[in-house]
Amino acid sequence: MNRQFFRFRISIGKLVKTTFLLAVVLLFLWMFIRVFIADYFSVNTHSMYPTIKPGSTIVVNKLIFGARIYKKYDFESEKLSSFRVKGFRKIKVNDIIVFNYPFDDNYTRIKFKINYVYVKRIVGVPGDTISIQSGFYKNSNYQGTIGVFDNQSMLFGMYQDSLRLRKNNRTVTYYKNSYDWSELNFGPVYVPCKGDSIILDRSNYGIYRLIIEHETSKTFSEDAEYLYLGGDRISEYIFKGNYYFVAGDNVSNSNDSRQFGFIPEAHIIGVVRWIL
Repeated sequence: MNRQFFRFRISIGKLVKTTFLLAVVLLFLWMFIRVFIADYFSVNTHSMYPTIKPGSTIVVNKLIFGARIYKKYDFESEKLSSFRVKGFRKIKVNDIIVFNYPFDDNYTRIKFKINYVYVKRIVGVPGDTISIQSGFYKNSNYQGTIGVFDNQSMLFGMYQDSLRLRKNNRTVTYYKNSYDWSELNFGPVYVPCKGDSIILDRSNYGIYRLIIEHETSKTFSEDAEYLYLGGDRISEYIFKGNYYFVAGDNVSNSNDSRQFGFIPEAHIIGVVRWIL
């Protein structure tokens, strides 16, 4: 009887140990998949309608552009410390991506927010020049339709009514200090590419101010004649990173790069491949 009880205790012990090890292995696999291969997110807004409907779950493929790996886990820092595993290809125009929203609440600086995630469509990649003409997206390096044509056509139709034009043709937030652009007519604007230089003047520096201050940790200032960065005169700048211009498919109801500016490459989580 004692021998049978002893064997029973050994069997229970083995079962508990095996179950624990299996749980650890499954947890490791689950974390490995979410970090390196794919992750999923719930969507609760209309900004990508009708492509992605509210209540949908989207699956992000991290192998396409390469998984982002954190070097530090200090997510209160102004700058994200990370590197990216080599992916299959670069981000393309018309890709739908998931990214961390890159600005503070007042658009005064670029900031990483780990739990603040957006999903949008790529309108411009580094080196492109993009614009909006009568509500339709245009890209200097892409000839096809960007986004949902019917939604952009509907936006253009809305503005034919002069009352709606005065009511809805709002100045685009991020660019209001440089140009009187709107959701109907916007740009052209260059999308920053790593290593490219740009001539800065009083009319355009506001577009790139947050990027340059973020990359240099210095502050812009100006007087009646010149621009200054950290107290030194500046008239040209070479970008240290890549940036992207994104927009929601629901063009009349989306907070995107038209309002908040460019997306740093480091903030991109991955490319949407499945919509559930």
